[in-house]
Amino acid sequence: MDTERTHALLRLVAAGGRTAPRRRLLEDHPDPATACAAGPEAWRRAGMDAAQAQALRDGAPGTLDRSVAWLAQPDHHLIGWSDPDYPALLRRIPSPPLALFVAGDPALLWHPAVAIVGSRSPSAGGLDNAHGFAHALCRAGFAVTSGLAAGIDTAAHAAALGAGGGTVAVLGTGIDVPYPRGNGSLHARIAASGAVVSEHPPGTGVRREHFPSRNRIIAGLSLGTLVVEAAARSGALITARLAAESGREVFAIPGSIHNPKARGCHRLIRDGAALVEDAAELIEAIAPLAAELGEALRHRLGDPNSLSGDAGQPAPQVTAPDDPDHQRLWEALGHDPTGMDRLVLRTGLTAARLSSMLLLMELEGRVAVEHGRYSRKSFHQAPSGAGRG
Repeated sequence: MDTERTHALLRLVAAGGRTAPRRRLLEDHPDPATACAAGPEAWRRAGMDAAQAQALRDGAPGTLDRSVAWLAQPDHHLIGWSDPDYPALLRRIPSPPLALFVAGDPALLWHPAVAIVGSRSPSAGGLDNAHGFAHALCRAGFAVTSGLAAGIDTAAHAAALGAGGGTVAVLGTGIDVPYPRGNGSLHARIAASGAVVSEHPPGTGVRREHFPSRNRIIAGLSLGTLVVEAAARSGALITARLAAESGREVFAIPGSIHNPKARGCHRLIRDGAALVEDAAELIEAIAPLAAELGEALRHRLGDPNSLSGDAGQPAPQVTAPDDPDHQRLWEALGHDPTGMDRLVLRTGLTAARLSSMLLLMELEGRVAVEHGRYSRKSFHQAPSGAGRG
């Protein structure tokens, strides 16, 4: 993303307020710079209120300076609503964020993932369950999404890292503000080998209202949400509700009737969440959904006008098996695990395009992924017309 485009997108992010008018403004103009230059009348037509228009006009220089400085560092990214790298599954939620700040690997946001959430003060058994499910999911090829909170979130992230799998931490603070503070080292580890994500600019402190809205991103990036342990009024139940509203599967682990931290899970099960007792059940249940969403993703990415019902949104093109790009990727893949950087060099394709194709190939069972490296599954043949090497 060029400097002018980046600065314009940062101005739109810093304007704050309702997200929908700012998304509409981006949809009505070819790029963020044009949207910002359109002027107050165009901003008003898009639905921006007076406070947003004033903030966009003023530019929030302090926020912009912090954001630009943060983006200048290695492996720091900004993905906007109209960018091709914007995660396709996240587009499908009722209120997708305008932009995402990402520390780490943005391609991980396209990887099939399961959210694991729950109590900030879990029982020992809850911690064991979070660890066991996260470890098993990563070994099965899924990434783990959570919110970096104390308790269940921390256990899930740590287990994913320990299994050598992918994990995505979604923050309710600025991208550079770990919360709780005690998770600063975990934040750094995830940024180094996974992805840390926030819709809030660098320097944004702790605000209570940001955490429920953070949960929609956790749910939106994931094929399903597992609630490990939750009290009757737990924030994890918000994530579960948002997952259901986004058409994703919700799972819950039952507990003792004498454990108050199990009551939220029992309520979810009464309301229709799938009861799971071990990771194999969850993996078996999520596999058809992964394939179904993969096919839907193929159609949506192949038709930019169908993305979330919003016209004109560019996206990485997903290709048919006999497409030259698909063949090039298949030939670049070997039976030995290969990292994304090398696949980019071998194919000449962008990471965004490769990520979308690899995601679908993985969901179809054609490709295996381990530690962020891709290889052919040995029992699959090359697509028609593709090389066999």
